[in-house]
Amino acid sequence: MPAHINEFLAEHDAEFFAALPASAAVFVLRGEDANAEPYVSKTSNLRRRMIRLLSAAEGATKRLNLRDRVRWLEYSPVGSDFEAGYVLYRVLRETFSLTYEKRLRLRPAPLVKLILDNEYPRVTVTARISSMRKATAEGSARARYYGPFATRAAAEQFANDSLDFFLIRRCTDDLHPDPAFPGCVYSEMKMCMAPCFKGCTDEAYANEVERVEHYFTTGGRSLVTEIAAARDKASEDLAFETAAAMHAKLDKLNAVRGQLPELVRRLDRLKAVMVQPSHEPESVTLFRIESGMISPPVQLHISAKQTVGEVKTPTSMETRITEALATAQDPDVRSAVEWMEHLAILKRWYYRTSKLGELFLADDKGELPMRRIVRGVSRVFKGEKPQGDLSETSKEYWIMRGSEKESEKGKGESKK
Repeated sequence: MPAHINEFLAEHDAEFFAALPASAAVFVLRGEDANAEPYVSKTSNLRRRMIRLLSAAEGATKRLNLRDRVRWLEYSPVGSDFEAGYVLYRVLRETFSLTYEKRLRLRPAPLVKLILDNEYPRVTVTARISSMRKATAEGSARARYYGPFATRAAAEQFANDSLDFFLIRRCTDDLHPDPAFPGCVYSEMKMCMAPCFKGCTDEAYANEVERVEHYFTTGGRSLVTEIAAARDKASEDLAFETAAAMHAKLDKLNAVRGQLPELVRRLDRLKAVMVQPSHEPESVTLFRIESGMISPPVQLHISAKQTVGEVKTPTSMETRITEALATAQDPDVRSAVEWMEHLAILKRWYYRTSKLGELFLADDKGELPMRRIVRGVSRVFKGEKPQGDLSETSKEYWIMRGSEKESEKGKGESKK
């Protein structure tokens, strides 16, 4: 996995240090004994770090010195903190298979889970994916996961506020419907269909679960369409009180949807491209993300040209990005635990107050916003700040801009 392997000989330490880059890297120090535990870490300046660890000790000092224990240095240059964290994760997972979790201190990403394999499905908040097969098999999945959220509290608030618009159960018991059962406070308040005492048919409850699943999958847009249609129908029928109630309900729903970060998607549809600074000159680093799983990085050379015969011709940036992403390996994720770890790495970067790089999420059809990615590549390469993301409201934005232009045009004509 390491890109470079250098032999360390104490009598030639000056040449060893001079050959190392004074830039960020993830490294492994190994001794003569192949079974001995290696030293693994990351640094913003590899040459300086090796000088500190491997130079001859001067007098009595408590500083860590590995000069007499190290024979080999393995390292991989990195261009950003995200890349360093991702590469370090892979190295630690391979090197310390039993203890890497404690070394990384990864906090699992909170998720909203729709449990479908229960006879009466319900929603819960979890930080654990029970099975990749159950969560990713399209059409036959027995659980749907939505996330990652920044905190468990944020996930719980969004889930609870969302369920106020539906009538599925909130209890955690395995139900055995009994008409003699008195029900609970939610059934008394008409906030649950009460399958516990057969307050509804199984078919009606299944239809409500389907509405809930569609709501979470679309980020609430399905319910917005439903309520807006009911409001407009009430207005047409001159039922103004009903229309006003629907409008108030729509305002409440939009407030709930405002809690939802752009990153939160149904996990098996969480597709994106991340652009990060590169350690290579005239390049940026791309990470392809599929179902929230991160592929190994690939380099995109900004000034690359395509050779046709003996003539080099420039190719479009969209084409080069597409070709670079096509070379990326598929995420080597073989278990639900690894999937959760990738989500934790992604969550840690995304919810930072200040971070390098940009993330571009695919739309509902799984298509990437290539034009926005091209502009993002340019900004990351130049070290510019990312622009505001219009991916969720771009249609409304351009409609609004069109209305403003028509309004300004009308004002101009009236002045004439």
